[in-house]
Amino acid sequence: MDYTILQLKNAVERKGYKFFENGDYNLNIIGIRNSATGDQITNKFDDLMTLSFKVDGKWYLRKYECTTDPGSHWTKNLLNEAGVAILVPGQYRGSHMVGLHQGKYEALRQKAPLKVYRDKDKDSEYDLIQENIREGIYGINIHRASKWGTSKQIDKWSAGCQVIANNENFAEFMRIVNSSKEKWGNSFTYTLLDSKDI
Repeated sequence: MDYTILQLKNAVERKGYKFFENGDYNLNIIGIRNSATGDQITNKFDDLMTLSFKVDGKWYLRKYECTTDPGSHWTKNLLNEAGVAILVPGQYRGSHMVGLHQGKYEALRQKAPLKVYRDKDKDSEYDLIQENIREGIYGINIHRASKWGTSKQIDKWSAGCQVIANNENFAEFMRIVNSSKEKWGNSFTYTLLDSKDI
């Protein structure tokens, strides 16, 4: 998946969402779920996390391999009796803040309600149906997988979180996020798109 800032902007605005363009480090944090995999549980980092932002009037785009889906471990070993959480595509204004993931390291933590599908049948597919949607604070954070190298399989790294596969990519992601925090405060909007909508 390879996209331009213009493609992302157009996709966001077609959905009626806000694309941030004013000032330095006014971040567009956009996750892109790989539509080609359908509802199959791949257990792979086959999605994309993007950052689009300006510095001194120049646009920058950063892209990181990630997952926007839970791994196979938590689809079979439910942490919540209602089912494993799969974030519903949408724009969530002011949904995240810089904080500690599981009390261990700095990441983006959920601070406002998000919509998730709940899938509890433990099969090989995500059940992305309207009647399974719940809304609340579920700890749907944006964090990294291993602190070493690049993780190839999701496994236990996500029970619904948005997880960047490579630790150096995540470190860069957080450096940019913290630059934004200094200018705009500790509140971040997260947008999740399906790749077919771009």
